[in-house]
Amino acid sequence: MPQRIGQARARLLVNPHDRAVPPSPLSMTVQRLLVGLFVLFVATAAVLFFLEHWRRGTVMLGGSLIYLGVTRWLVDSKIMGVLAVRSRKFDSSFTIILGMAMLWLALSVDPLGS
Repeated sequence: MPQRIGQARARLLVNPHDRAVPPSPLSMTVQRLLVGLFVLFVATAAVLFFLEHWRRGTVMLGGSLIYLGVTRWLVDSKIMGVLAVRSRKFDSSFTIILGMAMLWLALSVDPLGS
């Protein structure tokens, strides 16, 4: 019985937008490493925000979102987890556009005291 519950749960976690997408050619370890690197980038941005380096943190977060958009094409939805919301095309486009907007805002604002 618990095995059947696990199988049903696994089927429910499959992203319905990626059913026809072929699996990633990268190994599962490399895919997890790519996602872990994104988490590390976001954690670094959070530390920069905490240290009141908001501009550097925003640049780091914007770059992280662009990295996530590229990574979404390389990593399977099962590995991405909650970061895989819609199709690969939508997720990648959305995060890259959002990351570019954040980078533009962070780099276009004049620093205080100048």
